[in-house]
Amino acid sequence: MVLRALILALLIAGIDQASKWYVLLDIMNPPKIIEVTSFFDLVLAYNPGVSFGLFGSDSEWRPFLLAGVAIAIVVALFVWLYKEPGKLIAVSVGLISGGAIGNVIDRFIHIGVVDFLSFSIPVLPWRIFNPWPAFNLADSFIFIGVMVLLYDGLFLTPSKGNK
Repeated sequence: MVLRALILALLIAGIDQASKWYVLLDIMNPPKIIEVTSFFDLVLAYNPGVSFGLFGSDSEWRPFLLAGVAIAIVVALFVWLYKEPGKLIAVSVGLISGGAIGNVIDRFIHIGVVDFLSFSIPVLPWRIFNPWPAFNLADSFIFIGVMVLLYDGLFLTPSKGNK
């Protein structure tokens, strides 16, 4: 299961990086806002922090600190998978790890994590409220991986008291 999760993580990180480079070199060259629907835009944003821009200071140590935390989480997930193998857990670990690795790569080759997907709440006839920051495929894979993990833990894994 660990090897499957590792292969999936590398595939996810590759897909994430390919999407970001395509956006940077083709779609957002030059940078602009592309309205796809009334509630979805393609934009170009760099997030130097974590979720919602938290910890986005200008410290020279920020990328190393955030990357270190992400790598520590990835290692912990793989250790857990090794001790508790399962198909859905392997998929979850692969998705989360691949997304985290994709974002870690960004921290060292860009000024922040490259985000380009932006959703808003349409208000007639214009957009007034945009509560969500832009995000990327890595963030989406991490979210899906967490949801798979929650599904497995809540609905499929027997509780220890019932064994």
